[in-house]
Amino acid sequence: MGFDQISLKGRALRLLAGREHSRAELQRKLSAHETEPGELAKALDELAAKGFIDEQRVLESVVHRRAGRLGAARVRQELQAKGLDPQAVAVAVAGLQVSEEARAREVWRKRFGSPPSDAAEHGKQMRFLLTRGFQAEVVRRVVRGAPEDD
Repeated sequence: MGFDQISLKGRALRLLAGREHSRAELQRKLSAHETEPGELAKALDELAAKGFIDEQRVLESVVHRRAGRLGAARVRQELQAKGLDPQAVAVAVAGLQVSEEARAREVWRKRFGSPPSDAAEHGKQMRFLLTRGFQAEVVRRVVRGAPEDD
């Protein structure tokens, strides 16, 4: 077997060495390298049985990495894109919604640090937080209720 002929299991392990991947992600990334039908499913089954593929770890990893910078909606979107169990995603996102305003305030403070001085700046701050996936009502409270420097 030449260097360019790495097994599917080897390719999957290389991907997993970089970060946690869900089974659906590995399936998507490696399907082009499958030479026999069922070969990829068998390799992924073996890796899952050995604990190399763990959906809960993927979920926790994404939440841990992204929750400090993104709102619950964006984190939900990333988790769903990974093909994770919808019920597990719903539970994780519900946990994030509890701290949504505090996280939005911290992101706002790091980026802007002071209340908007005019309507254009107000819009800019609102759009920034909205594109990060924070709820509209939370964004309004954070931008409007920002501590005054007077």
